[in-house]
Amino acid sequence: MGSLIGHVAPGFGFLLIGLWHLFNHVKLHALHPKSYVSSPWFKTQIVKYLELYLIMGACTVSIAMELFICPERHQPFDSDGTIPSNHLHNFEHSSISLSFFTYATFAIVLDKIKPEVKEGHGLSQLLAALAFGQQFLLFHLHSADHMGVEGQYHLLLQIVVIVSFLTTVVGICFPKSFTVSFVRSLSIFFQGVWFIVMGFMLWTPELIPNGCFQNYEEGHNIVRCETEHALHRAKSLVNIEFSWILTLVAIFGFLFYLIMIKVNVEKVEYWSLGKAEYREENSDDIESQNKSHGESRSFIHMGKGSPSIDMER
Repeated sequence: MGSLIGHVAPGFGFLLIGLWHLFNHVKLHALHPKSYVSSPWFKTQIVKYLELYLIMGACTVSIAMELFICPERHQPFDSDGTIPSNHLHNFEHSSISLSFFTYATFAIVLDKIKPEVKEGHGLSQLLAALAFGQQFLLFHLHSADHMGVEGQYHLLLQIVVIVSFLTTVVGICFPKSFTVSFVRSLSIFFQGVWFIVMGFMLWTPELIPNGCFQNYEEGHNIVRCETEHALHRAKSLVNIEFSWILTLVAIFGFLFYLIMIKVNVEKVEYWSLGKAEYREENSDDIESQNKSHGESRSFIHMGKGSPSIDMER
């Protein structure tokens, strides 16, 4: 993961999953506000488990890249079978991918065993919470140096990850809370955005803050600063960057919500209006039929009564 592509690729994955969940949760809540129940994943019309298959595929590629493709000898172990210090972060990153792979796998298994049982979604969400919890733990206790500029990016990333973790845990107890699902989806989306920003800001020489430079250490480039003042300035820039992106993501999330609500409510109103007009037309037809039927019955009744009048005469 210690490269531009190593951050941009998983970031793109988190961004897509977060956007997909945001779209489905808002749409589901707009169409069924009173009976809304959150879901840890969503089916597609093309392939039912497409979301989970993509997570499994992305995690498999990530593990292969970390342990077998990126290392110089295409395996992460030393000659004596131990794990060298420069490959510890590879095992940490692949462990995160393995936890998300486990979540996606058992989510499919639980749905196939009893798709109608809602407890399966709760168990799937528990596995997702464990994956986010492990992600937070491994980033917090990362073997790489967290004292520099990259460490500041990871520190702020941990805040977003813990939000994803907490909202996933709370979502198990409150599956009907749209707010919890909305915040969780937006936090996953934010993770993706922050990963992409990290990749470009840390591994594009032109974007490195003044007074700092790239230094090749333990198999990958690390941003180092010449003085303590330059390091403090670089960290402050990262904090400002995080604040701006947080505001932009919040604005995007609420604008997306308002647009989706407007579109889906109009669809519901149009459908309801069409259904009401159909009922009115049917009721008018029934009334006219009843009137004509009643008139015909009264005409027949009068016809039947006329002979008795003639007889009396």
